[in-house]
Amino acid sequence: MARKYFGTDGIRGLANGDKLTPELALKVGMAAGAKFVRGDHRNRVVIGKDTRRSGYMIESALGAGFTAVGMDVYFLGPMPTPAVAMLTRSLRADLGVMISASHNPFDDNGIKLFRPDGYKLSDELELEIEALIDSDMTRHLAKGRDIGRAHRDEEARTRYIEYAKRTLPRGVDLSGLRVVLDCANGAAYKVAPIALWELGAEVFTIGAEPDGFNINHKVGSTAPEAVAAKVKEVRADIGIALDGDADRVIIVDEKGHVVDGDQFMAVIAESWMQREMLLGGGIVATIMSNLGLERHLSKLGLTLERTQVGDRYVLEAMRAKGFNVGGEQSGHIILSDFTTTGDGLVAALQLLAVLKQMERPVSDICRRFEKVPQLLRSVKFKSGKPLEHKQVIQAIADGQAMLGSGGRLVVRASGTEPVIRVMGEADDAGLVETVVGQVEAAIKQVA
Repeated sequence: MARKYFGTDGIRGLANGDKLTPELALKVGMAAGAKFVRGDHRNRVVIGKDTRRSGYMIESALGAGFTAVGMDVYFLGPMPTPAVAMLTRSLRADLGVMISASHNPFDDNGIKLFRPDGYKLSDELELEIEALIDSDMTRHLAKGRDIGRAHRDEEARTRYIEYAKRTLPRGVDLSGLRVVLDCANGAAYKVAPIALWELGAEVFTIGAEPDGFNINHKVGSTAPEAVAAKVKEVRADIGIALDGDADRVIIVDEKGHVVDGDQFMAVIAESWMQREMLLGGGIVATIMSNLGLERHLSKLGLTLERTQVGDRYVLEAMRAKGFNVGGEQSGHIILSDFTTTGDGLVAALQLLAVLKQMERPVSDICRRFEKVPQLLRSVKFKSGKPLEHKQVIQAIADGQAMLGSGGRLVVRASGTEPVIRVMGEADDAGLVETVVGQVEAAIKQVA
């Protein structure tokens, strides 16, 4: 069933645009609150946000909606998405909410919801909440003493920092490491530098001066050039770039070269296999992960389980099939021994532990395999369904035939932006360029 408000990662759109308004946020608070009000205790919801100016507006509207249906609200302030998931469990909340548009520009925003166990909502639950949003909520309104209260939780930041630090293997600290940390002017600008410094690292921080408008702007995991330049400037051992809500991470080695999520997962998989921590006989990744990763894991006797794009689908497969390592090429790394969603800081700590234990440079540790030539293009469209057009369908079929069994072609509509992603990969880079170009041209003609 088509969803009206929710996409692949919650509700997202231009703040005060056609989709994401204070009115909708109010209704989401009322509808989600009504769905999760249960038992005779004081029901509570925790709400975190990143550093976008519109977060104040959405935070207030959500709080009004939740208190209206009888939930007590705990505002966490700027806080990474994985911290909200963890605190939902830690504070025994009935629901968790993160206000963020992740890696999108500052004028977008979004709403992500977490169950009491810290996991994102299922498609079915989101559909039920959508139905409530469009219904008459009068009967769900609390009266008198049952109306909820709002609080500011000043201790939440410390809780998350201590939690993250405890994920480092026993006996390992980060003393002697020079680390450049790029917080993307986003949600982790306070917690991540403190955690790394308290663990003993020498930390050089950039992207930690948010002004409400500069989140993800020329910094963070979508602009790794900034952290790469700083790594070379200060001669750091490693660069760590988080995104706006800190649920994903990109690494830069000591030479300033980018290490993507595929290489990252390969390092963790091999390290955890050697430590007899790896479950499921492999890892989970999406259809976008490089074929080189799959071949590398196969040589180690490990499998690669692929899912559709979206960390929620990676996590669903991990839980269903018993894996404890999964993620996306874009840097969402899920380590279910520690987290219920991608956590850029916790994932980075696991890599830093490997770095300390192996005493080798990142450029050596994080080059586990040679990538198969891969090309990704994004094609914007204004309306309609270009992927259902006969011309595009034929171009995709022709492209798949050209690549044959030794290559892959993935064409999909983004769940968060009005663009279509075209990804091709094969051992022949020229062939990949041709195939992707032909599909891209076909989409542009009808879009």
